[in-house]
Amino acid sequence: LFKEFSSTSSTTAVGTVTSRVTRNGNAVTEKDLPNHEDLAGDRGMIDDIFDETYREKEGPKPPLRYVWRNIILMSLLHLGALFALTLIPSAKIQTLAWGVLCFLVSALGITAGSHRLWSHRSYKATLPLRIFLTIANSMAFQNDIYEWVRDHRVHHKFSETDADPHNAMRGFFFSHIGWLLVRKHPDVIEKGQKLDLSDIKADKVVMFQRRYYKPSVVLLCFTLPTVVPWYFWDESIIISFFIPTILRYAVGLNATWLVNSAAHMFGNRPYDQNINPRENPLVSLGALGEGFHNYHHTFPYDYSTSEFGWRFNFTTAFIDLMCLLGLASDRKKVSKEVILARKLRTGDGSHKSG
Repeated sequence: LFKEFSSTSSTTAVGTVTSRVTRNGNAVTEKDLPNHEDLAGDRGMIDDIFDETYREKEGPKPPLRYVWRNIILMSLLHLGALFALTLIPSAKIQTLAWGVLCFLVSALGITAGSHRLWSHRSYKATLPLRIFLTIANSMAFQNDIYEWVRDHRVHHKFSETDADPHNAMRGFFFSHIGWLLVRKHPDVIEKGQKLDLSDIKADKVVMFQRRYYKPSVVLLCFTLPTVVPWYFWDESIIISFFIPTILRYAVGLNATWLVNSAAHMFGNRPYDQNINPRENPLVSLGALGEGFHNYHHTFPYDYSTSEFGWRFNFTTAFIDLMCLLGLASDRKKVSKEVILARKLRTGDGSHKSG
């Protein structure tokens, strides 16, 4: 037994698995793969841990079924974002600052909220913090927390297979935005329905948001970011709508999507060379710390998604601040000894070059 992860209040021991498994076509003997139940620890869940037993169905793939509503809306959004770029020289400095603030808040609703808190249970948050993160999540408009968590846990459990919602093996465009423009593969739906989401259903804040998600998006993603510059410092309504709302929303979406696409294709794999996710500092910079993706898929329960603390990781700094203020607790963190051992066992050797 060795210590796999720790928190401020507890440490969980982890066993080893010695059976032969396959990842992305590569045979792996793991003393490298910890016991799933032990990895769950006091999070009480294993649905974000890769399922080595899944096998894709034989035969032809189901035909693509386009979602034309999404294709049209995403096209209009990105055309609007391009138009917004031409308005930046005419915008007041307060409007640009407001747009950046809205981006940071909405991004935290995804990174610190639906991702690290609700999808992975990597730390605990008090009611006030959960309410703030839910508001921020609605501002981000990337599906409600319940649906986001369901799709993300399926992504981890069946990464790079037909059951992965944004399977990077289907190419950059598909994993970036294409997966939202077509109907889900039947395996994604099937596996998503079998997940245990009882922890999410038990969170009244999350279920309240799910019940009132559409009006919350209208208010927080579109109305509030537009009205504030127009009302408080007499910004043009056109600029108020296209820069802090449309451009900010499009940038936020693409920052998140790059974690699914670029961070699964470009970068090194110092922790596990047998999986596709990579370390991509540029993605981390844009996605507030979510680009250390080889680490994250190796240790999904680490609240920092990285071994490097605050480096290119605004979300980790935010969670640490919340802990300092007494609004968060029980951060799960992998020990340095376990990280080094994992690098030596399954890494690509890139850690030796720094």
